[in-house]
Amino acid sequence: MTNTLFDALMGPRKGEDRDFLILQNGAALSYDDIYRLSGQMANMLTQTGVQPGDRVAVQVEKSPQALALYLAAVRAGAVFLPLNTAYTAAEIGYFVGDAEPALVVCDPSRQARRDDFMPPEGRLMTLDADGRGSLSDAAAACPERHDPVARGGADLAAILYTSGTTGRSKGAMLSHDNLLSNARTLADAWRFTAQDVLLHALPIFHTHGLFVASNVSMLTGGAMIWLPKFDADTVIRLLPRATAMMGVPTFYTRLLDRDDFTGDLVRDMRLFTSGSAPLLAETHRAFEDRTGHRILERYGMTETNMNTSNPYDGERRAGTVGFPLPGVELKITGEDGAELPQGEIGLIEVRGDNVFQGYWRMPEKTAEELGADGWFKTGDLGMIDPDGYVVIVGRGKDLIISGGFNIYPKEVELLIDEMPGVLESAVIGVPHPDFGEGVVAVIARDRTTPPDPQQIMAGLSDRLARFKQPKKVIVIDELPRNTMGKVQKAALRAEYADLFTT
Repeated sequence: MTNTLFDALMGPRKGEDRDFLILQNGAALSYDDIYRLSGQMANMLTQTGVQPGDRVAVQVEKSPQALALYLAAVRAGAVFLPLNTAYTAAEIGYFVGDAEPALVVCDPSRQARRDDFMPPEGRLMTLDADGRGSLSDAAAACPERHDPVARGGADLAAILYTSGTTGRSKGAMLSHDNLLSNARTLADAWRFTAQDVLLHALPIFHTHGLFVASNVSMLTGGAMIWLPKFDADTVIRLLPRATAMMGVPTFYTRLLDRDDFTGDLVRDMRLFTSGSAPLLAETHRAFEDRTGHRILERYGMTETNMNTSNPYDGERRAGTVGFPLPGVELKITGEDGAELPQGEIGLIEVRGDNVFQGYWRMPEKTAEELGADGWFKTGDLGMIDPDGYVVIVGRGKDLIISGGFNIYPKEVELLIDEMPGVLESAVIGVPHPDFGEGVVAVIARDRTTPPDPQQIMAGLSDRLARFKQPKKVIVIDELPRNTMGKVQKAALRAEYADLFTT
């Protein structure tokens, strides 16, 4: 048996000295460089006691070494568990307690607070933004040769945590086949080849940057311009070297704000894709007017990677996420679970090799959302238009997507409700010109002590990742409710829809 994912992504790259990762300072690492580095790291993981199936939790800045660590974990038969770099120590503590990783890798700045998120017996190593730390030191002493541990398509390759509406995060279990099948589908659908140079400015702690962008590039043997984060100056300087770019709407709105972002600058580009948040129709139009390129929008999620895509050839229709990808089935269902006719709005369900294996240690939650027949209830509301394009019209469970990151309101509300002067809160997402959606906390005041919005925002700063924190706190007398007593968040979203856009 082979190692399904590693052998497909990196097996053919051994010994290849052509550029793989091009850094912003002009330096480059070859495929063979990363192949050998991942071998050293895989040996280090094994020597550290990581066994096949063990989790390796990683909260580090983006670097070539961080990508090599992902490959090393897969190569060693472990389960890679990337964590958002913005998560606080308290948040990391939950993930460590739930996943029980054999090894946690973090930035050296976190080491002083290890007692806040690590059990006393836990194994912790460090890796900084420059690729230095105790992990790199230990790997440097290990041999480069490491035969990939045999893993089949059904074995787990990764766990990605996605927030839950109750405030408890869920670990989506992704197999080798889940990741590899989707990478193959996208590579074909988006025409990626070894001649492509992908400008990669996405983080690599979620599916977009790690499993979509990176896996597709490695699978097809292309190069990546490897940027630690999105910086408009750097992106504009390096775009002439690229042939493709994957981004979130924020990337494109910020580029359009620049006078030096021109059609001539991107004359050698063949593809821009957007995802992780809705792309406004005006952004579509403005981008095409400026560059002649029409952004390709697609739809995916942590549990499934990509489900649909606008066509590479043919009309890329603004306001839609295109058609189901080859090998992915999609249907719209009503409250009774029955499939609805085309044109009617309902719950989006998907089925295919890309759909995850379930939620880590949550069999009841898995059974609720992933049927025995393989259909997954996405929680998103949508419809299929007369031409077959999928349109996302809303999201169940009140999910907010801001800057490409998922935010579940309940997690924020639980913390706000503890604060002085707060009777209750409703956290909503409203349109934001830069982030897609901005987080807004609407608070019903306590009758005795008026809440202080600034104090509330300050009280969240050390308890929530920055992207989850409200951009605005609004205090009102009482929250709107329906006849059943449920807070009407739709009414709040309508009332404050223009908060950031006027």
